[in-house]
Parts: sequence; structure tokens; C-alpha cells
Amino acid sequence: MTRAYGQIVATTDVHSTLDRADSLLPHLHDLRSTSLIADCGDFFEGTGYYRLGKGAIEREILTTLYDVLAPGNHGWPHYFEPGLREKTVCANTVDDATGRPLFDRLRIVHVHGRRVAVTAVMGPQAFNTIPADQRAGHRVTDPATALRWLMLEHHHQADSWMVLSHSGFDEDLRLAVACPFVDVIFAGHCHSNTYGPVNVGDTLVIKGRELAAGYAAAEPVGSGWAARTAIFPASAAVPDGLAALNEKIAFTCRMLATRLGTVNEPYRDTDLDRHRLLQDVADRLHTGLGADAVILNDTALRPTRLSDVLTLGDLLAIEPFDNQLVHAFLPDTDAEDQDRLLTHLTEQVGPLAIAPWPLPEGIQSVLTTDYLADTYLGGRTYQAGLRLGQAVRRTVATSLPEKEECAR
Repeated sequence: MTRAYGQIVATTDVHSTLDRADSLLPHLHDLRSTSLIADCGDFFEGTGYYRLGKGAIEREILTTLYDVLAPGNHGWPHYFEPGLREKTVCANTVDDATGRPLFDRLRIVHVHGRRVAVTAVMGPQAFNTIPADQRAGHRVTDPATALRWLMLEHHHQADSWMVLSHSGFDEDLRLAVACPFVDVIFAGHCHSNTYGPVNVGDTLVIKGRELAAGYAAAEPVGSGWAARTAIFPASAAVPDGLAALNEKIAFTCRMLATRLGTVNEPYRDTDLDRHRLLQDVADRLHTGLGADAVILNDTALRPTRLSDVLTLGDLLAIEPFDNQLVHAFLPDTDAEDQDRLLTHLTEQVGPLAIAPWPLPEGIQSVLTTDYLADTYLGGRTYQAGLRLGQAVRRTVATSLPEKEECAR
């Protein structure tokens, strides 16, 4: 039976937050009967569910419940997989050699009798944060230019335009100015406290709540569109058709409950200050490994609340990206101009934890993550034999007594 769409619903930046699946799954299942279900990117990566399952559960959710996807910088390779690539649209990501689109550029759907073009864009900043090896051979073009060309090609086929944007709310406000023909921009990527809807001329910019907490929705009203945000309601019974998927999530949840140690002060019973933790890690690594200097980025970690016991789920929520620590040789220009190097890194990845501070003059290498080294420092490295998650665990918690370890 053909589904009749009354509205468009969009999630964003779920980041594998599957401990909320008992709210997300049944509600999206109910919405599917009347709604086009979309996602604005970064459905993958961010918790232990992804680390343990390698994205298999997330992929099943997307192929089962979603109709159209915008690619995100997190989990970029997944969007090329069978079953997901067919659902993914993007107007401005292209093959670097040929200039051909990496994905279909739009879908035409009917919402209350209107022909609606649904497309997506990725902001250059978001694209540039994809690990260099994952985006090799790909590039991003200017989002506004790509949308204007797409509209000129398909204006006769669509009455309304919807954009799933993985760029950031502020970028989407500017995009609305540049592309006034767009009716609604569903924002993603930014993790800000701004959700909207915000009117920019006749364009609405709106964002659903991240981490599987809620969604944004838009529907035709009169000659225009109305948009709103909503929170996923409290947990509900999962439909029979999703029972097997729900059991996979529950099984992984039980694995994540494994106890790893006793949380140390000052991290116990508090919301984690990731910069403070990362600076503590950087100081320990500088002293313990004898590196000339350590540079780590705050966004390598995720804030979470810790109690008195560190579980596997806690650790993988704090450091969800499985970063390898490496010694990276600095390009000559960076070694000679440390201020330029640190300014560039901060612009690209946010605040840094550095040890020692200030950096010693004339250093030729730094201890950092493989992500920073490969993406921003030229990739000339050798491994330090330690993962960032291991360093975080040793800093945050004291291992359980051997008897308790054996009893698990």
C-alpha cells in the first residue's frame, strides 16, 4: 500500500544513542503511517553500541524506519553501503576526479498533494572533519550554489523545497538567505541549544533535539509551511515487527554494563568536564611516555555523567571513537610556527588540551591521536602502543580488585 505523507519528520545527530531506543523505535514506527521519516546525518558513532556492533543495529534502524537520509561526517563510509546509499541524498558531495554526485541529489515526494523536493547538503567544515582516508577521492562544493543549480534543473517538478542540512544552525541561517526558494531547512551537525523554528524571509530553519531525544516536523499550512519540534515520548512497547531489533539492542546493553573500575575523584558523581579530563590525560601522557609534547582535541571525548563505578558503557561513551595514540612528525611549517598550527587546529576541531604549556620551542613531533595526525598533520606517524580510551580509563578509574574481576 502506498503511504500518504501528511508531514516530514527529521531526526539529527542520533550518534548511536540506542539506550533511548524504547522511545525512538515505537514512535517512529507510529509516525511512518503518515510521515516521511528523514535524518540529517551523524546517526552513527558516539556510544558503545556503535563500538561493539560496528553500526549494524543503526543500519537496521535506518533501513527499517527511515525513508531518506542526509550523510553525516560521523559514519561517512556507512552511507555508501547497500541499503543506505539508496536512501541517501546530497546535492553538494561529489567525486573529486569526475565531479559527479556521490549520491542521488533529490527525492520528489507528495505531501498533502504538493510535489516536494527533498534534498540535502553537507557544510565544508563538517566534510573536512571526516577522517582523511575515508573522504579520499571525494570533495564538497558550495552548498548554496549546489542548491540553486538543483532548483533551476528541477523547478518544474516541485512545488516546495526541503533541505536536510548537515552544516550547523548558523550556517543554515546563512543558507536560507542565499536560497530563499527553500521552504524548510532541517538543521544538523551543530549540537547547539538553538532549535527554532526561525523565520528567514519565507524559509523556516528548524532542528530536532540530538541524541535520540526528539525530532523536527514540517507540514503544509495554507500556501506555506509550519514547523515544530517535539520530544520523543516516554518509553513504550516496541511493535512486534521490531522485537528482534530491540533484543539486539538489549543484548548489547547488557554487555555495556560490564564493570571496569571504581571512579576516582574528582570525576565521581558529576557531569564529566571533558576538557579537564583531557588535560589530565595529556599531562599524564607527557610525563609517562616522555613525549616532547601532547596535543589532544576536546571533541575526541564526549561528556557523560559518572557514578562511583566505571562501566564499559561509560568508557565507550566518554571515548567513542577508538582513537589510537601516535607520535606525529610536524611538517616544517608547523614546527616553525606553533601559533599558526594551534590556531589552525582550534579552528578545525575546537579547544585543545596541550602539555606542556607553552609548547617547547623547536619540537619536531607531538603525541596525538591518529585522527588529528592523519587529517591535519600530514600523517607522518608511528604508533605509541596505547589507545586514548586506555589512557582515559587509567585516569578516570581505579581497576577493580582481582577477585571481583574474576567473579564477573
